[in-house]
Amino acid sequence: MKKRIMNVCGMAFLAISILACSGQKKGTASAETTTDSMKVASEALTAEADSTGYIVRVGETAPDFTITLTDGKQVSLSSLRGKVVMLQFTASWCGVCRKEMPFIEKDIWLKHKGNADFALIGIDRDEPLDKVLAFAKSTGVTYPLGLDPAADIFAKYALRESGITRNVLIDKEGKIVKLTRLYNEEEFASLVQMINEMLK
Repeated sequence: MKKRIMNVCGMAFLAISILACSGQKKGTASAETTTDSMKVASEALTAEADSTGYIVRVGETAPDFTITLTDGKQVSLSSLRGKVVMLQFTASWCGVCRKEMPFIEKDIWLKHKGNADFALIGIDRDEPLDKVLAFAKSTGVTYPLGLDPAADIFAKYALRESGITRNVLIDKEGKIVKLTRLYNEEEFASLVQMINEMLK
């Protein structure tokens, strides 16, 4: 019993530390910290994160969600079953996202956008529609972007306050086959290769 209490306290401390050290955008008000850290601590107790903050694993069924795209259309992940799906978690305030997105556009989207067996959605966290539209324009991406204003979709995949950019690759059966974090050329090349293989 004592060991269990220690584990619970340790997870709560870890979650609060993650909140303080990663993923928060500049200018986030500290007045929200107490409520947010309690929420993060609660989520951390129900889902163990890996070293990068993911709470999902390769081989698991990807958590379902419904997202509103910038054109107003709504899409649920479950409606894309039977397709290879790539989710990119992003935001305009993320410098690494801005670096990665033109490569996603060039090496993945432009190559496979005409393939009926492929879907790509950029999931923009914590930003309103006008900002997301300006972000798409500034990065030059044409792939679909959707809104995740409270990071509730993000929180199905990773600890709410862990950082982005992240890519989740899902197979036609709805299983997660690859998870990436930040932009690493070698890792990104392996993501591109895996998508190419899955769509042969």
